[in-house]
Amino acid sequence: MAWEEWEQLKADAAERQTDRMRLNQLPDGPGGGGGKDLVVHDNVLGKLGNMAYDLRERFRVDSDHARQATFDASVELGNDGLDTGSALTELHDAWNSKAKVLKDACAHISNGLDFARSQHAKDEDKVATSIKASAISKYFT
Repeated sequence: MAWEEWEQLKADAAERQTDRMRLNQLPDGPGGGGGKDLVVHDNVLGKLGNMAYDLRERFRVDSDHARQATFDASVELGNDGLDTGSALTELHDAWNSKAKVLKDACAHISNGLDFARSQHAKDEDKVATSIKASAISKYFT
């Protein structure tokens, strides 16, 4: 391989590499850099938190309608020696487990949004207080 050929291969590889590589930035355009930062409004977070809480409460009530009847039926069928009883017990237990996970997830979302709102308010107060206490405050009024 001649030296010139080697240099050409290196140049081609470097050109292909720079076409793909982006360090510390995204390309301008939709979804890329150059746009606004994420903006979240307190009232929107509050509404989302309330929706998650309402969903949890509705699901808590609605998912429990047939729980006792299903369990009673599984016991009766099992006592009668039918395999359907144990299968229904497994279904009952699986449903309760999955329902608990979903209720916990809704509560986690609601609590997380409430915490974010509270923490953001505290951060805003801290920044406002520190600006008022500094010499820089004359530039913000």
